[in-house]
Amino acid sequence: RGARPPPPPPPPAGSRSFLAADGSARSRPEAGGRERDYEDEPASSNPAQQPPPPPKLQPNFETSGKLAEASNTVNGVVLKYTEPREARMPEERWRLYVFKGKEALGEPYHLHRQSCYLMGRERRVVDIPLDHPSCSSQHAVLQYRLTDKGGSRRVRPYLLDLGSTNGSYVNGEPIEAQRYVELLEKDVLKFGYSSREFVLLHDRSAG
Repeated sequence: RGARPPPPPPPPAGSRSFLAADGSARSRPEAGGRERDYEDEPASSNPAQQPPPPPKLQPNFETSGKLAEASNTVNGVVLKYTEPREARMPEERWRLYVFKGKEALGEPYHLHRQSCYLMGRERRVVDIPLDHPSCSSQHAVLQYRLTDKGGSRRVRPYLLDLGSTNGSYVNGEPIEAQRYVELLEKDVLKFGYSSREFVLLHDRSAG
């Protein structure tokens, strides 16, 4: 047999060796003249030190809004309003009389057949049309709600402005948009800049 090859010379001071693919020991210089081995580069084999795997994507079953939109569409118009859970049919036979000045305009609206009445210029969907150009397409809604007030739990009428451009008024006072305002007998409602007045009465109201 031939003589064994001499062992490789030791790495210079300040260096660490690594095992190359051919089995020979080599060293790699570090920044600043120092050397480091490949042991410093791979990730640790300790599972506790491994980075967590990326979270698995979960299926999203939430609606995009289109389904709700389609279910709240009437005559091709998307309604801005959905009745609340406390919506109820009225217990009183309420009526809404329309005046321009002192003149009554036509027959009153009978408001005891539904739990809510939409008001505005969009005649394809509204129950009570507001034809003045200052009124919005879906301007306001008159909603009957079962509420508890002062220990009395009963169905009461409320007015809700649907974020109209020019506002809604009760007895000459503007009401806050998107907030229910309780209506009382003989309240006077106005919408936008229209001069028409809507007076709320019921069948037992005194003249």
